[in-house]
Amino acid sequence: MVYFNFSEGSVERGVSGRFVSSIAGGVECQAFIPNPLPPDPPLQIDSKLQRRINEAMLALGRLDAISTLLPDAHLFLYSYVRKEAVMSSQIEGTQSSLSDLMLYEMEGQPGVPLDDVQEVSCYVGALSLGLQRIGEGHPITYRLLTELHQALMTSGRGISRGPGEFRKNQVWIGGHRPDEATFVPPTADQLADCWGELEKFINDVPEATDPLIKAALVHVQFETIHPFMDGNGRLGRLLIPLILVEAGVLHQPLLYLSLFFKKYRQTYYDRLQQVRTSGDWENWLLFFVDAVSATAAQAVSTAQKLNQLRAAHKMTIQGLGRMSGSAGLILDAFFEHPIASIARLVQSTQLTPATIARVLERLEALGMVREMTGQKRNRIYAYSDYIEILNQDP
Repeated sequence: MVYFNFSEGSVERGVSGRFVSSIAGGVECQAFIPNPLPPDPPLQIDSKLQRRINEAMLALGRLDAISTLLPDAHLFLYSYVRKEAVMSSQIEGTQSSLSDLMLYEMEGQPGVPLDDVQEVSCYVGALSLGLQRIGEGHPITYRLLTELHQALMTSGRGISRGPGEFRKNQVWIGGHRPDEATFVPPTADQLADCWGELEKFINDVPEATDPLIKAALVHVQFETIHPFMDGNGRLGRLLIPLILVEAGVLHQPLLYLSLFFKKYRQTYYDRLQQVRTSGDWENWLLFFVDAVSATAAQAVSTAQKLNQLRAAHKMTIQGLGRMSGSAGLILDAFFEHPIASIARLVQSTQLTPATIARVLERLEALGMVREMTGQKRNRIYAYSDYIEILNQDP
């Protein structure tokens, strides 16, 4: 692996790109064209940063091990992916919750505007598509990028925002005028070249980069290029687990940094901007690997808590006598979909509606599930403890 040096000294860089004149909204401004990766001069990995990188890699190792030790890793993955989709979309301003998304997916009525929950659902679809394509051996290229963006913007407010197409207009970030913006991304005619250089770096041309370092650098560069009219933040965050899965660092995409980025939003934006204005990649890396360490540790903790919950509740339902077998099937179904209707549970368990209704009444009395609608018909039940564990912050 290349592109970083071990050093206790500091490195002198400067603005990590060049400015060109552009017009946005009829106003002249200065658009930023980032230098290609890797950074030049190379990254300086001092002892503090190296230690934090090592900690992040250890945390990733534990996370990857959890994905192979869980009795039903795909059940954990189902809900964890959806938690990430909610967090990533909330950064962009949606109000959808994990429960809203799951209600929407089972054709229930979410408690927020439909556009919000559709955006979150599209994120789940885009991530699933990315994992499928990588599993099929497709590299991360322009073709995959635009396919993912199209999936991300396929419904809700995204339909009118150029799904799958690089933007054709100048945009700016922050401020009410482009000449007073926090940041002005590259001009539209520079996007193909900027992405072309980034695509080569992602695919280790001409030389390979450590996958964790690569994911960190690519995220900044993608957000700086800002190639689409909308969805850049979500797609930039989605690229992180895809790069790590493609490299074999993770077997399952269980690393999602959106919650950490949301919690420390101002620091996140400041670190991105410092890379652009002063070439300070090292401070960005410190923030990024800390995000990886904290998020991986939280994911491991969540998986362990869900395993403990399952074991405890399996033990509890043994006290239900003849009903315990049916209760076990229903509990397994809730681990697959923590919000479910009786109709869905019939489909999952092959039990009769009458049997399911009797078991749910007992489980509700035990405090294991709760009914969400307050209606006598078309009732929807939530596996409350499961959802509560997923919603815990690091």
